[in-house]
Amino acid sequence: MRLAALLSTVALTAWAAAAPAAPAVDYQRARYDPIHFKPQIDQATDAQCLACHAEVLVASVRPASPAGVRAAAAKAWYQQTSTYTGEQDTFHRRHMVTPMARQLMNLRCTTCHQGNDPRDETPLSSATSQHTGGFTLRKMVAPESTCLKCHGQMNYTVMGLPEPWPKSKAMFQDNCLLCHAAIRTNRHQVNYLNAAAIEEAAAKGGGDTCYGCHGGRAWYRTTYPYTRTPWEGMAPEVPDWAKGRANAPEARFRLTPTNHPTPAGAKP
Repeated sequence: MRLAALLSTVALTAWAAAAPAAPAVDYQRARYDPIHFKPQIDQATDAQCLACHAEVLVASVRPASPAGVRAAAAKAWYQQTSTYTGEQDTFHRRHMVTPMARQLMNLRCTTCHQGNDPRDETPLSSATSQHTGGFTLRKMVAPESTCLKCHGQMNYTVMGLPEPWPKSKAMFQDNCLLCHAAIRTNRHQVNYLNAAAIEEAAAKGGGDTCYGCHGGRAWYRTTYPYTRTPWEGMAPEVPDWAKGRANAPEARFRLTPTNHPTPAGAKP
């Protein structure tokens, strides 16, 4: 039996050595792989993306800036609210693998990246453009429909606040749920967030938990026109500032039985 097994192993090894190796794909051909285009990008998994782009999740923050300022001695812009804990980290890691990302978010590669035609790095410059009206110059994402959701300014004026939240929060006991326990109660029902975990964190952590993604880490001067999902007791009249807003998330972000995220620590 041992001899037969040995001969079988030798035969398999010889066959593997004789089998032609998979042809190497150069960078230019890899850019045009079908997975970077629709419809395949819509079904791409994180594992498929990270097979070539694993470096985005490698911890690689400089211990000190070129000017000599040590990271441990300075706070980055995303560390200004108490929701973020720990040391500075890289962009993709902050959104996918840090403790806060795992607890509150369910971001996937394709949440932001919806493919990129190398021939269309200027909006609508090629006949094969797959970004009709939603493509930003030389960006691998459409930030106005992805990043802006969590990194826009807080629209405090339409909320009736006298001043921006940092100056108004004491008036509301630093508690967003003081009002939102009854207003806009249908929240975070999208597949890229862990809604139950966010609600629990907001109840325990105070206003910083909410403000961290609703103005506290703003990249833009503009606000995002959030979906106005109906809630129980919602007034039938639509205020002027909300007219024209959608009443449901974009189709690819809607919760379904197959893409409903399980909050961190919960049993599936």
